[in-house]
Amino acid sequence: MDIHFNALLTVVFTLFAVIDIVGSVPILISLKQKMGGINAFRATLISGILMVAFLYVGENFLKVLGLDVKSFAVGGSIVIFILGLEMVLGLEFFKSEKDIKSATLVPIAFPLIAGSGTLTTIMSLKANFSGGTILLGIIINLVIIYIVLRLLDVIARLLGNAGLIAVRKFFGVILLAIAVKIFAENAHGLIK
Repeated sequence: MDIHFNALLTVVFTLFAVIDIVGSVPILISLKQKMGGINAFRATLISGILMVAFLYVGENFLKVLGLDVKSFAVGGSIVIFILGLEMVLGLEFFKSEKDIKSATLVPIAFPLIAGSGTLTTIMSLKANFSGGTILLGIIINLVIIYIVLRLLDVIARLLGNAGLIAVRKFFGVILLAIAVKIFAENAHGLIK
């Protein structure tokens, strides 16, 4: 496996920016409180499986379902938009069933961590980088994701209640903006 350090750095930082696990901390803390906990290992594992699967079979899988990357991105952007609204308005759209297993899959593993932006980025990185470089970049990001998920309680204590509310509202607006951007970049041409 021929991996160049500069290429690996580019892949790692690109995925880190798109996944934005640090920016997702407020909503993850909120979901953890609402759902009664987050299984950090399971969320990381499911996210990793989704990312690696999309690296190798993503486009073909979407074609089998009769979907394209743009439709997938638009669907993910709508879920991200709703999560952003929850954070900004303090409303509850995702019902809290106190089921950690289902919360781990949706909305934590998908679309927060391995969302449409992440998965489409992984597919587009294939045009410029080797599969081995992208795979290693994914693994490095998964380690970071796991560490952040494990330290959510520490982060919550550091921020405090007022800090958590302020950061949650701020990142809610950021999530709304990301959702609108993903939607705008992919929605044109879908509606005929």
